[in-house]
Amino acid sequence: MKRLIGSALLVSLLGAPFAASATPVLVLDADSHEVLAQEDAGVPWYPASTTKLMTAFLTFEALREGRITLSTPVTMTKKSVSEAFLESGLSQGQAMTLEDALYAMIVASANDVAMAVAETVGHGEAPFVEKMNEAAKRLGMTGTHFSNPNGLFDKNNYTTARDLAILGLAIEQQFPQFQNFFQVSAVSINDKEIPSNNLLLTRYRGTTGLKTGFLCASGRNFVGVAERDNRRLMVVVLGATTERERNERSAKYLTEGFEGRLSPSLGRVEAIANRPDVKPEDMRLRLCTKQSEQYEATREAMYPMGLPGQPSYLNDEIPGIVHRVTTWQNEAAAADMPVPSPRPIENPVPRN
Repeated sequence: MKRLIGSALLVSLLGAPFAASATPVLVLDADSHEVLAQEDAGVPWYPASTTKLMTAFLTFEALREGRITLSTPVTMTKKSVSEAFLESGLSQGQAMTLEDALYAMIVASANDVAMAVAETVGHGEAPFVEKMNEAAKRLGMTGTHFSNPNGLFDKNNYTTARDLAILGLAIEQQFPQFQNFFQVSAVSINDKEIPSNNLLLTRYRGTTGLKTGFLCASGRNFVGVAERDNRRLMVVVLGATTERERNERSAKYLTEGFEGRLSPSLGRVEAIANRPDVKPEDMRLRLCTKQSEQYEATREAMYPMGLPGQPSYLNDEIPGIVHRVTTWQNEAAAADMPVPSPRPIENPVPRN
């Protein structure tokens, strides 16, 4: 199965104005790195909150090197609480341990906490972003450029399914001691519970991570890992239209991989060529305008799994894990200190 969806089939299904509707998909063996299936895995895409995987990776490196500890305080600054799409309820001057901050950033996808983590670990957003791009280069993420630590929209914040897989593999292989951060299904921040958008954690047996993401410009993204019968598979789905589509497609690809219906005949993930000649697809017209209903209908026809009367790949019932985050007030940091104004954000959307 070398291509999940042929471009000709897409054209016939969707027609104008949505003919070019292929969205990146990558399925691979997480141990051998052998590709089981892929579609446009080297095409640039906006990562949304899967960007936080790199923020986590750099934080794990700093922990390994002893530059910080899980007890290091992370304080919410004026800059961090100015980030968009907040559900954390945190205000300037509130502080938490780095351990709790990682849970809030990864599980709740808290954009404000991700910024505060970057400021703590990197001594400021700009030097941290520089380290993000240095790390991407080290890992061989040749189709990636980061411009912020949380994935909020910026045309210069882009990646590919190939590169996200390489990043996810690096986290899995280099930092198994931190796997717990990706297995929690909800966080409670000062008694306010925020669920993870990774439904597979509680509905697909063996899921161990990793991260979801959503912006109007990106669609719904997912980098996931599941283990069954001593075999670990990774799936990357970018540009899904709805959470149902993202979750069901991810589970479907994993199931086909575990059942041996996807053949490891495409080489290793590192051999996939990135496409610097292609610009990232901007999904805003399709997902966040009056045209959305038409586009969603075409996607439902292509991916009906989980719709009423259709079979679902998410049939397991797995108890969720909730991590409780408590904060304290850092009075010294609560002072109103001048920081650069945040850039304007287009098309406000929910947390990703």
